[in-house]
Amino acid sequence: MAGGRHDRAGRQRADSGSGRLRVPARRPVAHRLQGESVPLFSNRPAGDTSSWEPQAADSRLAQTAGANPAGVFTSDLSVSEYVLLGEAGFEPLGFVVGSSIYHVGLQVGRWSQNQELQVLTQAMYNARELAIARMRAEADHLGADGIVGVQLRMQMYVWGQDVLEFIATGTAVRAMSNGGDGAHRAPDGRAFTSDLSAQDFFRLLAAGAVPVAFVLGTCVYHIAHQSLMQTLRQTGQNQEMIQFTQGIYEARELALARMQAEAEQAQSSGIVGVDVAVSNHVWGEHATEFLATGTAIRRLSAEHRLPATSPKPTFTLGLDI
Repeated sequence: MAGGRHDRAGRQRADSGSGRLRVPARRPVAHRLQGESVPLFSNRPAGDTSSWEPQAADSRLAQTAGANPAGVFTSDLSVSEYVLLGEAGFEPLGFVVGSSIYHVGLQVGRWSQNQELQVLTQAMYNARELAIARMRAEADHLGADGIVGVQLRMQMYVWGQDVLEFIATGTAVRAMSNGGDGAHRAPDGRAFTSDLSAQDFFRLLAAGAVPVAFVLGTCVYHIAHQSLMQTLRQTGQNQEMIQFTQGIYEARELALARMQAEAEQAQSSGIVGVDVAVSNHVWGEHATEFLATGTAIRRLSAEHRLPATSPKPTFTLGLDI
């Protein structure tokens, strides 16, 4: 099995009693490793997460609408999404990106035992958090109120088969009304993050709510192998594979619980659009990652809700036969 360096080390610590990982409140990325700082890029100070951006992005962001009134906006929005975003009272500022290329090390699991591979879990957490933090830093640079359409993906390169790149992308947006009072921002005063489409973002605002944060929970789990005798006993029989069921259940529940803990720490009232993805990556057939994601939301005060006169999306069904 493969493993990695501590992920959100400050974020998760092993609980010797239950084998679960505690997920404390979010802290700047630089403080997540115990006794160790994480350089965000080259010679940048590790604690400067609020204003940090990779040098390569500096010139691009400086010419983007959010940073330069004469600049142009960029986005991954479709034409329909762009129009609908305007109807919701928001304007796109720029396409924002965060990336982290991460080396995942080694961890050994017992052949016949269901168990979480905590070193791997922590590595997957930390790499994703670095990418998300850098994307959010770009949005802060543009003075955004939030990021919509967040996508979090992973890819490999031919020149680095033992490393993975984690990429977070989205469109930074800003509210055009209320004098830019930041009412739509997250409770920490920074841009919200959300994987909702522009259509779902509009519906959410129309319902009197706003995104708080794109939240996730992950668990890399080793599913036990069966012995030869167990396999022979099951030959030709219909029966539940209890050992496999228990392992999958626990792994999925750990991922969901950690996602829910993130939402609570973000001071949200709930999570919409929950999805649980299952991937094997490069660790072998019995080491599996369960990744739970969703958008944490909160209710808006009455004065910041969309007016009743705002157009609402409609669904038209043709009756032609």
